[in-house]
Amino acid sequence: MHESTNSKQDETSASSQRAGSVVATLRVQPWLLYGIYLFCVGTLMYVAGILLVVPRYLGFYQILTPVAEWLVWYSGLPMVLGLILALIDLIFLFEQKRPLRHFRDERTSNARVTVALTAYNDEESIGEAVRDFLAHQRVARVIVVSNNSSDHTLKIAEAAGALTFNEENPGYGRCVHRCYLEALRYTDTDLIVLCEGDRTFRSADIDKLISYAPHADIVNGTRTVEVLRERRTQLTTFMFYGNLFVAKLLEAKHLGRSTLTDVGSTYKLCHRPALIALLPRLNPAINLEFNAHFMDMALANGLIIVECPITFHQRVGVSKGGNTDNLRALKVGLGMIRGLTFGWKRAA
Repeated sequence: MHESTNSKQDETSASSQRAGSVVATLRVQPWLLYGIYLFCVGTLMYVAGILLVVPRYLGFYQILTPVAEWLVWYSGLPMVLGLILALIDLIFLFEQKRPLRHFRDERTSNARVTVALTAYNDEESIGEAVRDFLAHQRVARVIVVSNNSSDHTLKIAEAAGALTFNEENPGYGRCVHRCYLEALRYTDTDLIVLCEGDRTFRSADIDKLISYAPHADIVNGTRTVEVLRERRTQLTTFMFYGNLFVAKLLEAKHLGRSTLTDVGSTYKLCHRPALIALLPRLNPAINLEFNAHFMDMALANGLIIVECPITFHQRVGVSKGGNTDNLRALKVGLGMIRGLTFGWKRAA
């Protein structure tokens, strides 16, 4: 009888543990993110059904009318389900998902930074970029990592006063990863600033990044403040709002952990200890989607990210990244969404 009672207690305990595990799993799921996806699917179905009115009255009425009616009628299903999932997160789970932490305000005095610039065939801009950052009173040194440039990028950067390195493995992620590795070798600076050598960003914004540094592990520069952007940049209207949309998806995935508007910015400041902890968890083989991967992994590992408005200028030279045209930007954006939703490639 005693053994039977113990057996029942063990079964009850195991059942409770399984139930608790299921509840915990449900709580960590990004329901808001899934809800946004479903609502977007429903909206696309509805719009597609409406737009079929044109070919319907051009001779395909009998064929396309049932299709249009089905799309419009059933578009409400994913919309409603998406709203329900979003409300579950926003109303019932939001407070539970917010980290239990105090307001962070770790002041630093006379903060010095190491600046690391990525470069690829940027001989037109790299010299001026290096001189601009070296002239800033907070900058201890400037590192330039070239990703197999075929021009005189490295030679010009070195002549301007930078410490230069060449990353032979191709890809933006490899170049950024090498930037951080080289910057971490210098222990006299607790802050590391990543940027590009194409003159789209300027050293004056370092002061703003540092002013936000007491509140977070990573300060991400955001290019979304209209009055801080030049009239003409490589960021088209499509790219601007696409970037904002993906940033909000990332925010929805990590609900309550950060407020994000720019997932593609390459101008950011990192605290040295945070970067040391994060680097082993990153996959440098990820190419143009690396910035989204970086932020996603940082939030997933409990690091604090805050955004800082920065100025954004027209680049010098020709863009070689995801901003070359809207089609390439769309592919990069879809790659980011795929990584946020289904997981990133495993590190080699």
